[in-house]
Amino acid sequence: MPDASIAIPLKPQRLASVDAYRGFVMFLMMAEVLHLAKVAAGFPDSGVWQSLKFHTSHVEWTGCSLHDLIQPSFSFLVGVALPFSIAARAAKGQSGGVMTLHACWRAVALVLLGVFLRSVGKAETNWTFEDTLSQIGLGYVFLFALGFTPRRVQWGAFGVIVVGYCVVWALWPVAPADYDFAKVGVSAGWLKEHGLQGFAAHWQKNANLGFAFDQWLGAHVRRAAAFNAGGYLTLSFIPTLGTMILGLIAGGWLREDRDALWKIARLGAASFLCFAFAVALHVTGVCPIVKRIWTPAWVLFSGGWCFALLAGFFAVMDAWGKRAWAFPLTVIGMNSIAAYCIAHLFHEFINGTLRTHLGAGFFDFAGKPLAPLLQGAAVLLVFWLILFWMYRRKIFLKV
Repeated sequence: MPDASIAIPLKPQRLASVDAYRGFVMFLMMAEVLHLAKVAAGFPDSGVWQSLKFHTSHVEWTGCSLHDLIQPSFSFLVGVALPFSIAARAAKGQSGGVMTLHACWRAVALVLLGVFLRSVGKAETNWTFEDTLSQIGLGYVFLFALGFTPRRVQWGAFGVIVVGYCVVWALWPVAPADYDFAKVGVSAGWLKEHGLQGFAAHWQKNANLGFAFDQWLGAHVRRAAAFNAGGYLTLSFIPTLGTMILGLIAGGWLREDRDALWKIARLGAASFLCFAFAVALHVTGVCPIVKRIWTPAWVLFSGGWCFALLAGFFAVMDAWGKRAWAFPLTVIGMNSIAAYCIAHLFHEFINGTLRTHLGAGFFDFAGKPLAPLLQGAAVLLVFWLILFWMYRRKIFLKV
């Protein structure tokens, strides 16, 4: 049973930068209602709009857009927050046993909340586990246990996950020449443009170890489809745990009794090393950078961005004390679970309400190409006002 009084310093604290970074991530997720990719279709010759389209959409397979950094940032920040959470609970006198029970409850609640949100509007419960919340929940108890260990153990666990996952996938045979990709939702055109060759083919879409595991799981658990059209996998929770461990290490640095420059330097160095190793794995073909199946190279590449973004927010907000500008983000970040649920549950209701009371063509006043953007901005404003109302009344949803 963990002993918080030994493993974690009792002095709790809250960093404005963590709330703001989390708010930034959730804002990017909620901003999907702006439909920038759809608007960009009306401006095919605009470099600005085409760039916005790219960065508000997921890449097809290898590579990264800003939108692809939402899920790893959210997972990373779960790890960052854990040392502060444990310290706060220890300061209130909670025993290690009580905290362990809460961690188990939180893990189950996150998995079931993910299943619930993915099942909204479906004919039956969608027992799949590829969504953000379920992926975090599946690895959370392991992360919690690591929160009471020395940092060398945390780094060791991270290394075992990244290297071990890579080796196991490499040992799984690549798809044979007669593999029916069309049967698993991968067209010949897609393969020609995005498919992987050589050793990298171990990470091919819907023809890999994780896909085989989900096929086995599908035979035992009722699923919505025989395969995931986007290539997402249940087993991605294992490398996602690696992302959360990087956050745990970052959170440990931020809690140390050191000056701000030391912390920023640590985060910056970690960012550089993650980028360097990720690019090396990608360009050599050992392991490509693929967010959809959370390859080890993606753990490192997205981890590099997470370290860099956290360093930036920490430098501006906690080291230099410039916090006022981030208040809208803080409102979102302090209620991230509420923001996640609001974005998934209230979008259509708010859209319908706006159409009812303002008229179907109200947002056409700037031209039809921009109408989805303006209507989405109105929905986004309503999202934020709900969160602001909760913030003012100190209503914070926690799992």
